[in-house]
Amino acid sequence: MKPVVESVGENVSEVEEGDRVLPTLIPECGECKGCRWEKSNLCSKFPFEVSHFMPRNKSSRFTDLNGQILYHFVHVSSFSEYTVVDIANITKIDPAIPPNKACLFSCGVSTGVGAAWRTADVEKGSTVVIFGLGAIGLAVAEGSKLCGASRIIGVDINPEKFEIAKKFGVTEFVNSRDSGGKPVSQVIVEMTDGGADYCFECVGFASIVLDAFASCRKGGGKTIILGVDRPDATLSLNSFEMLHHGKTVMGSFFGGLKPKSHIPILLQRFMDKELNVDNFITHEMKFEDINKAFDLLIQGKCLRCVMWMDK
Repeated sequence: MKPVVESVGENVSEVEEGDRVLPTLIPECGECKGCRWEKSNLCSKFPFEVSHFMPRNKSSRFTDLNGQILYHFVHVSSFSEYTVVDIANITKIDPAIPPNKACLFSCGVSTGVGAAWRTADVEKGSTVVIFGLGAIGLAVAEGSKLCGASRIIGVDINPEKFEIAKKFGVTEFVNSRDSGGKPVSQVIVEMTDGGADYCFECVGFASIVLDAFASCRKGGGKTIILGVDRPDATLSLNSFEMLHHGKTVMGSFFGGLKPKSHIPILLQRFMDKELNVDNFITHEMKFEDINKAFDLLIQGKCLRCVMWMDK
């Protein structure tokens, strides 16, 4: 929490000691083909990978008191009082932004809002369906509301989530375990007179991607995948339907955002009170209670728990 630059290495000029920053799991070097292409947020110089090491030289900068190597985690390693992060994974931010709000933009909130804003490009007056009303799905709702969607339908197996989801702009709710004996996609197609304009899968199951795809309208409906499934999971879509129904399936990694380019824009919209993130913070704890925070997350009792290093 409250990440501040303690020192910088050689050839680093983008930030200096004392700057407030956000670390992100995906980089933006600003130089490669991927970073220079407006449509991409995937850096080709430092491709994302689940690695134990720094991206440039594949080594660790951490050791314990006995000199034993400790490993990095997805280029951020933020569960520590001090960390070492490549400049490509660092975004400088306005120090006036409260740190317990700013930290939400390092991953979850940015991913969901970005998926609606950048990946799907949700238009004013459109109909959106969100499968899974966890923190990512609720961030999609917040982003869809920001883009002007007129109907935001939440789908989940827990009806208690609907009251929470209303705070983020969800207008209607479908309990996928209680859909009157109909497939959930049929319920949505009937509700929306032919299907939704945009369907977001925020759970991480290929089967739910298929439900989302079936819930999209013909002739331009988009299914956006945000949920993380098993690495070996596959999708099986009917080729005839893909061609003749004119639907699109899209992946959205980190919401399609380039961290250095787009996170400051979202932070400004937060500061301008256009983007609400307060409702995401359900708990704030001292770092020593991190295991309790994980328990709350596993039990589904929190959206985002902010960990304070200095409280």
